[in-house]
Amino acid sequence: MASEPRPHGRVVVLGSVNVDLVVNVDRLPSAGQTVGGGTFARRTGGKGANQAIAAFRLGADVSLVGAVGDDLFGDEARRVLEERGVDTTELAVLIEESTGAALIVVDHAGENQIAVAPGANAAYDRTIWDGLPEPSSSDVFVSSFEVDLGALVAGAERFAAAGALVLINPAPAMELPGTMLATRPILVPNEGEAQTLTGESDPATAARVLSARSGAPAIVTLGAMGAVFVEDGELVRVAAPVVEALDTTGAGDAFVGALAAELSAARSLTEAVQFAVHAASLSVRVAGAHEGVPTRPYVEESMAAASR
Repeated sequence: MASEPRPHGRVVVLGSVNVDLVVNVDRLPSAGQTVGGGTFARRTGGKGANQAIAAFRLGADVSLVGAVGDDLFGDEARRVLEERGVDTTELAVLIEESTGAALIVVDHAGENQIAVAPGANAAYDRTIWDGLPEPSSSDVFVSSFEVDLGALVAGAERFAAAGALVLINPAPAMELPGTMLATRPILVPNEGEAQTLTGESDPATAARVLSARSGAPAIVTLGAMGAVFVEDGELVRVAAPVVEALDTTGAGDAFVGALAAELSAARSLTEAVQFAVHAASLSVRVAGAHEGVPTRPYVEESMAAASR
């Protein structure tokens, strides 16, 4: 049985903030190979920043909990987040740490390779929650494995105890802590992460395994193929619209941000996944981890046109 509708609440993201150094080339390099002729851009990224910006752009009231270094990249990241509507009151500045950095190579088809130096993102623990406002039962807590697991578990426990939804993007994939699973999180891995977490190559089977572990819905994103999810033992498949991809960097974060925004607005899980699939698909048409995230009215218009 589907859960009862919830009142509107905030999206609170515990997540990473990086500077993304992006090179676009014709093809991705293999090991030991140099590929020339690229173009360069510097952007604000990190799963936490990307998901928070996407959630705000798609209609949510968003706060970001995390940290940056006391450097130019940190100042720039905070400015970009604030310009894009994210509340950075709970974003700490760590004096002796650098802001996280990601080196990203994107090919002509929009596929990418990414290497990350976490910096300040890995320099805080569960005490980051000390003194922060208490959550509401209408909130949605969002996090990924780009932050300290102690901080993640503490946040999940804090919000679950208040009756809020807990949404975990288990990326990069690693063993799921039992203390986190005890908060009954909605797990949102991509296809590769789901296989790593469960050993199952079939996304539908992996979603069932993850849902059984958490006692909550589980969603597996499938890129251009959409997503599958399990809720109350029922498997649902959601197809994605056909689009021309320019850059898939951050598409998974766009999905998570859109999903959180919809859930914070008391949408059903089915409605939220359908909206998130559409929003993430539209986001890949523009270069950048969150630059291509569409507005809510645009997504709604696109979904309406697709249904006609």
